[in-house]
Amino acid sequence: MTLNQLKPPRCAGCGIPLQSEDSMKPGFVPASSIDKEEAVCQRCFRIKNYNEVSSVTVDQDEFLKLLGGIASTDSLVVHIVDLFDFQGSLISGLQRFVGNNPILLVVNKIDLLPPVTNWNRLRNWVQKQAREEGLKVVDVVLCSARRNIGFDRVVEAVNTYRQNKDVYVVGATNVGKSTVINRLISDYSDLKRELTVSRYPGTTLDAVHIPLDDGKSIIDTPGIVYSWRMSEIVPRKDLAALLPDKPLKPLTYQLNEKQSLFFGGLARFDFVEGDRQSFTVNISGGLTVHRTKLERADELYEQHRGVMLSPPSTEDLDTFPTWTRHRLRIAPNSNQDIFISGLGWIQANGKQGATVDVHAPRGIRVLLRESIL
Repeated sequence: MTLNQLKPPRCAGCGIPLQSEDSMKPGFVPASSIDKEEAVCQRCFRIKNYNEVSSVTVDQDEFLKLLGGIASTDSLVVHIVDLFDFQGSLISGLQRFVGNNPILLVVNKIDLLPPVTNWNRLRNWVQKQAREEGLKVVDVVLCSARRNIGFDRVVEAVNTYRQNKDVYVVGATNVGKSTVINRLISDYSDLKRELTVSRYPGTTLDAVHIPLDDGKSIIDTPGIVYSWRMSEIVPRKDLAALLPDKPLKPLTYQLNEKQSLFFGGLARFDFVEGDRQSFTVNISGGLTVHRTKLERADELYEQHRGVMLSPPSTEDLDTFPTWTRHRLRIAPNSNQDIFISGLGWIQANGKQGATVDVHAPRGIRVLLRESIL
């Protein structure tokens, strides 16, 4: 047997080695088709036949290898982030990989915030948070790809900053990256003219080129998997409860010190020390909040986790990471959120300061940030 025969077949569209084990990974093709001549991966097939990009994912190391070549190109980089999980989905190290190429930050899922939100203040908040993460952006566009809100501004910004360049679209999993690309391909006349000749993939590894009429391409990269996001560790069947698809309904709790809040069985918030004050919880409506005294919290968790305190359900407890405690001190007269990546945030409304603990699965990102609202 020759060396070439030992190598896996490659997709005739994008060149990625084909595999039939994991439909969420690059190069997936049904086992019955993998040995066919000119076989194409699932993602290329959907672009070719349905003008639709499907989501695939890679781990962090593979994604960084893929990003490594962007600095040597002359491109516009469109970084899509999830407003609901901003610090969890932002690629903070992106700047060093893209070199001098401009970065357009597209902030998706703004439909989750109240309609009375001050959008100019939100844009300023996003710009400040991006700077603090070491990201320099040429512009920030707020949108909801799902609800078709603000998408005309996305198209306008891409056209403005592209300037006859390729467009690399990057983002973490579950940020709506594929939805945004599909809108660019199919729904908007501004770009339809550029996408009339060919929507077939180009030839590159781990990324799919969607050619434009001027010889340039929109380049769809796989979604990066960040293990510090709650959405990456909960069982797939629980994602619908975790990830909101309707506007958030903030829940405000007046708490005395030594009181606790459980968010299903995913995390716990303890008000350890401070004067009586209110905390506003912004999480998916699919999760139930349980309130108890701190002295009873451990016992309540042991007795009711997996049932009353769920997700995760009883059958998933053995594979779910154990909790780690994070102690956070909220300064007096500050305006801060307690952010739990992938779960949401708790806005501290008191001006007198507080000490709080967050118990979350090991590895999940928990931090204090300037309040988003």
